[in-house]
Amino acid sequence: MPYKKRIYIPERFYHIVSRGNRRDPLFRNASDFQAFLHILQQLQEKYPFEMASYCLMNNHYHLQLRTKETPLSKVMALINKRYANYYNTKYRLTGHVYEKRFYDKVIKDKEGMLEVSRYIHLNPVEARMVQQPENYPWSSYQFYKSESLKGPPFLNMSSILDYYEGTFEEKKRKYCSSIP
Repeated sequence: MPYKKRIYIPERFYHIVSRGNRRDPLFRNASDFQAFLHILQQLQEKYPFEMASYCLMNNHYHLQLRTKETPLSKVMALINKRYANYYNTKYRLTGHVYEKRFYDKVIKDKEGMLEVSRYIHLNPVEARMVQQPENYPWSSYQFYKSESLKGPPFLNMSSILDYYEGTFEEKKRKYCSSIP
């Protein structure tokens, strides 16, 4: 049975989830997380996209992403293919790295944007990996929480923070206070 064609709405944010095959780890150590972030940065230069939030867990990842001109499916195919090639080469494996096609859901409004971002940032807390989301190094939350850390070029915090009033720092504090 063929896959159902994805609906792509340009300039809309999507909640994306991709999981390791058989729920196996996608990221075994810090260098794997760094490699994935590096792939995102490289691809963003060639196929412009932006993220409002992200979280890389051990066996899956969440992205709150929108593409500019390139269809979402193409960007995701490139991300997953490049990372699968890296992973299989590094660990001398063959075959599928990902369980199935990535999950995607269009985010329709302000409430959805904030809800998805909070969900993504609280993922490591819910998984009991850390007690506070700012303590998890493979999430964009650290850039929202910190006054000095600068996020990667693909992270556009304004897409979340513009829902709040005040200066940039005040908006960051308001957003972070909305996350338990």
